[in-house]
Amino acid sequence: MEGQNFEVTKSLSAKQYLEQLEIIDVKIRQMEEELKSLRSDVCSVSGVEYGREKVQTSRSNDPLGHAVTRYVALDDEIREGMNRFADIKHQVVKEIQSLNNANHIQVLFKVYVQYKSLKAASNEMGMSYQYVRKIHQSALDAFKSMYPDMHYLT
Repeated sequence: MEGQNFEVTKSLSAKQYLEQLEIIDVKIRQMEEELKSLRSDVCSVSGVEYGREKVQTSRSNDPLGHAVTRYVALDDEIREGMNRFADIKHQVVKEIQSLNNANHIQVLFKVYVQYKSLKAASNEMGMSYQYVRKIHQSALDAFKSMYPDMHYLT
């Protein structure tokens, strides 16, 4: 059995499925921080000393070229990640908006797309926190029955 890959598909709860948006967003922000750090490294690479006697030149000893290559590769990866995230987010928003209850749509959008707490959602909707908690649970149940085979998006 060694060497064989068995794909295990686990059905997610509606909450787990919807929470993936924030997880993806966090990963992209972390990659952006890494890119910012690499940009700083690229800009601070020391120059070449021309006053010293040159013994041998090696392309593999090019810190600026290596840093720029890493920066460009990470920048490309982040752009791809952002495009994937935008597509996934659009898909999930469409799924939320396919529900047939305006309160369900509002609560799920505020909590899972705008990353707001239930307390903030209840304040914005002008409803009690307890009532919005009930709406939230009902919305998750409705989402799960409309999309029973939810899976990891990435």
